[in-house]
Amino acid sequence: MVDRSLRRGALCGVGAALTFGASAPFAAQLTESADPQLLAGLLYGGAAVALAPFALRHRRPEAPVRRRDLGRLGLVVLAGGVIAPVLLLAGLHRTGGLAGSLLLNLEAPFTALVAVSLFAEHLTRRATAAAAVIVTAATALAVIPGDLRIDPFGVVLIAAACGLWAVDNNLTATLTTRDPVALVTIKAAGAAAAGLAIATLRGVTFPDAGTVGAAVTLGAVAYGLSVLLDAYALRDLGAAREAALFATAPFAGALLAIPVLGETPTALTAAALVAMVAGVVLLVGDHHAHVHVHAELVHEHRHVHDEHHRHDHDGDEPHSHAHTHRRLVHAHAHASDVHHRHEH
Repeated sequence: MVDRSLRRGALCGVGAALTFGASAPFAAQLTESADPQLLAGLLYGGAAVALAPFALRHRRPEAPVRRRDLGRLGLVVLAGGVIAPVLLLAGLHRTGGLAGSLLLNLEAPFTALVAVSLFAEHLTRRATAAAAVIVTAATALAVIPGDLRIDPFGVVLIAAACGLWAVDNNLTATLTTRDPVALVTIKAAGAAAAGLAIATLRGVTFPDAGTVGAAVTLGAVAYGLSVLLDAYALRDLGAAREAALFATAPFAGALLAIPVLGETPTALTAAALVAMVAGVVLLVGDHHAHVHVHAELVHEHRHVHDEHHRHDHDGDEPHSHAHTHRRLVHAHAHASDVHHRHEH
């Protein structure tokens, strides 16, 4: 069951990365005809519209969102749904889709840093070195002159967006014992409402119907499907290792930027790309297994009766209810998911 969850988390993480990364060149095009804040609201509006039918109609054996979760969920909406997308879109407008896509690699090491320093996750020396390679490549792309449209302030905006998404990722990882469909739908709806309301109060003019339709459609995939897959990856892998997989996102965007935006890669871009690929390979290939102790814990989440869930009752599986994890000592390959936050 553990190996299956790791594989499932990896597939969800790659799927989330590809669907989000491929959106950057198209989002960069939309910033030419729409205010970034209004555009962020439309993107999340598309995500909320796409996910709402599943959140309202599809019955899942998942733990519901509780009132005590609303504080963290509010921070997720504010950091990752309201502020970060505006910073990203404003940064893409200044840097272009190719350089902007590659700079999104900063989200991975930022997420890992927050996960390890504040949320009791663990990374090996190999994973730490891989994160350093990615940061170095992204920094080189930002500061070394080249033919790309590199705007220093645009780089700062995208880096700030990645920092806020790092906080979002780690807070979301602590919430994924709840129903991921409900979590992402609430986040998308809240971010859409806030973004559109603020843009309206600022007197921003709505773009033409074609731009609105394109933004809503793009949001359904890049901010709906992608964020949902990412939530499942966070549940199975923890934030630090999810970040390793999500680091593949910019490659999809960078490759699409060439035909979509007509941007030309330079020697600097190619070198940065090679370094980032090397860093991602190191991160994804990192394995972690040892004897560890599960302390007694009472919580609620979707589960089956495997080696981590040894309690008796009637009912179909998988299912969700409040239950007690007894103290357990064993060894297996694992990530820093909700059951594996322990000292090393």
